[in-house]
Amino acid sequence: MIALFRRDLQLAMRAGGGFGLALAFFLIVVTLVPFALGPDRETLAAVAAGVLWLGALLACLLSLDRIFALDFEDGALELLATAPIPLEGVAAVKALAHWLTTGLPLTLAAPVLGVLLSLPAGAYGWLTLSLAIGTPALSVIGTFGAGLTVGIKRGGLLMSLIVLPLYVPTLIFGADIVRRATDGLDPTAPLILLAVITLASAALLPFASAAAIRINLR
Repeated sequence: MIALFRRDLQLAMRAGGGFGLALAFFLIVVTLVPFALGPDRETLAAVAAGVLWLGALLACLLSLDRIFALDFEDGALELLATAPIPLEGVAAVKALAHWLTTGLPLTLAAPVLGVLLSLPAGAYGWLTLSLAIGTPALSVIGTFGAGLTVGIKRGGLLMSLIVLPLYVPTLIFGADIVRRATDGLDPTAPLILLAVITLASAALLPFASAAAIRINLR
């Protein structure tokens, strides 16, 4: 499992499907918003929470189709399916590798990009915390979507249609945490709900991902 984890990290770095592409897309989205809405600080601050979370969500979505695609193309996925290690563990390891190369860099970059959107000072800590708790759910859900569409030609669009509706609760509660902090309200309730979504996804979806992979490999 450790060797598989290291291999996925190396593939993400070398193939350009990791943090480089995601961070570039995140930067572009956040940078374009002030040009579209104008330089008014109050307007930017009002939409900062939603824009930052939406940008992080879409940036995560960019690299999802590569989670299992490279292994499927070189036959490694079939070997993993017949290996003595559980396929559920393989899915969990791949989700962790995706988060480390995509979700974690986005979490660290978001406060810096928040300056461009005039995010209030009191919301930076909550933004980082919400992304740190919520982005693992994006990776786990994305791994499930990648497992459903592995082996399908041009399955990226289909995967997006499957994954995006599943991302909506995470987006709602994640942005609501930052929005409440911006308005001076207590963000504890959406923070707990976001944590529940992440924990439930991590506990259940690796099994669903493994089942989907087994079906697609038949």
